[in-house]
Amino acid sequence: MVEIRFHGRGGQGAVTSAELTALAAIEEGKYAQAFPSFGPERRGAPVMAFVRVSEGPIRSREKVYTPDIVVVLDPSLMQIVNVETGLKEGGLVILNSKKSAEEIRRETGLKARLALVDASRIAMETMRVPITNTTMLGALLKGTGIMSIDALRGPIQERFGPIAEKNLKACMRAFDETTVEG
Repeated sequence: MVEIRFHGRGGQGAVTSAELTALAAIEEGKYAQAFPSFGPERRGAPVMAFVRVSEGPIRSREKVYTPDIVVVLDPSLMQIVNVETGLKEGGLVILNSKKSAEEIRRETGLKARLALVDASRIAMETMRVPITNTTMLGALLKGTGIMSIDALRGPIQERFGPIAEKNLKACMRAFDETTVEG
């Protein structure tokens, strides 16, 4: 089983990212679950969402305490949240950032493997909005190979309707532009 924790801010699409990841895994015949973790926070407050993907049934219904992968939609969260908390040994942090891995490590002290993409730039250029949820899914797929990019087509089209193609384009661009360590 692969466990993923998404970090974002209210309104950025972390919960949508988690849901789309689970739906895409199910498209490929896997078992998956996605759920958010937030209280009465307002738009812009830190939120988390969780995903589990497995080849067999998933019995756990609790939040993900020891993720294999952490996806960070908003790089400013690195200053207020320890995104490595509970990350398994050899785990991967997928970060929306225009900085290099060396700069990030120097500024944050991150020790995990990194996958980096400037998702904010891609989202603005492709969709004309600073919402990085589907963009970061491209980075997730590039960094992990957890499923094929084609598995996202149906869930994205169903969720976004008339703007699905822009979201798919942003996702594919992020897949192409993501750099992964190791």
